[in-house]
Amino acid sequence: MGFKYFLPLLLLSLLVANCASRPLYRLPSEAKHATKKPLQTSRPYNLAHRGSNGELPEETAPAYMRAIEEGADFIETDILSSKDGVLICHHDVNLDDTTDIADHKEFADRKRTYEVQGMNMTGFFTVDFTLKELKTLGAKQRYPFRDQQYNGKFPIITFDEYISIALDAPRVVGIYPEIKNPVFINQQVKWADGKKFEDKFVETLEKYGYKGSYMSEDWLKQPIFIQSFAATSLVYISSMTDSPKLFLIDDVTILTEDTNKTYAEITSDAYLDYIKPYVIGIGPWKDTIVPVNNNRLMTPTDLVARAHSRNLQVHPYTYRNENQFLHLEFNQDPYLEYDYWLNKIGVDGLFTDFTGSLHNYQELKSPLPQQQ
Repeated sequence: MGFKYFLPLLLLSLLVANCASRPLYRLPSEAKHATKKPLQTSRPYNLAHRGSNGELPEETAPAYMRAIEEGADFIETDILSSKDGVLICHHDVNLDDTTDIADHKEFADRKRTYEVQGMNMTGFFTVDFTLKELKTLGAKQRYPFRDQQYNGKFPIITFDEYISIALDAPRVVGIYPEIKNPVFINQQVKWADGKKFEDKFVETLEKYGYKGSYMSEDWLKQPIFIQSFAATSLVYISSMTDSPKLFLIDDVTILTEDTNKTYAEITSDAYLDYIKPYVIGIGPWKDTIVPVNNNRLMTPTDLVARAHSRNLQVHPYTYRNENQFLHLEFNQDPYLEYDYWLNKIGVDGLFTDFTGSLHNYQELKSPLPQQQ
């Protein structure tokens, strides 16, 4: 085994051994890089969906560090809150599918039922646990067909810790945080100063110096996209930060969580015109751009063309290497899927669970100029 392969494995083994007791990722003030390689902006963005979660449990420090190592342009996360109002990185409002909460009998009485996006959901929710309690849980892989050996070994991280990982990278790496389930969080968590979830979200970004419109000097130093399925949250923060924002679009059957609008309404020309002053792009579920029937691709919609005609970027989600997620036309080859979306559909970035494979594909097909 060559040294370049040994070193990442050594780092990962150290993380496994130490993550439960203390974080190995350092705060930005503790690690300085004199000159950082800039963010590439000459090809579509490689967006590490919850980190490199095809390899490691999602939204954990090792998953983000691995994604950076593999060449991600941005590391993506979902921001929720603990009971005591600390912003954390976790996708689901409940803890059942991606942590070892079921093994913690001391929390057995915390199971609750809440209404989330118009549906009753029962489980263990982040809003019923303090940060200290959440830190006792171990993250685990969402899908049983992925590597299970790291289950329970890495803790939930905070928004601050996630930002620190990006700022401590040896090159410029962007962040892509989502204001997740803001309606539910604002209902369940109250901050002493009377502020909202969105206020706390922006305050955290400001604390670390994130500012500037897309491609501005400030933005290129610390790149960021802010995303949400809740248009009202994006509109609300537009007067607080000029950082670029993207409106996420769910499956055709899902109503928006904040306004109960249908998919047809939020992808109409009128709505794209309405949202355009507040965002620089949209992030649709990929099957809404190219419908699927019996795992076969149908005729693409005109959503990308209509977005581009308004100078809106399109960052679809989620690209996964496993055959369970690849449509039949791609013959179990993720490179064929990347080629289809980047070169035929013409999107501006891809959210992927497998940062390394997308990076390798792009280096093969559209290598960066030497100076970058």
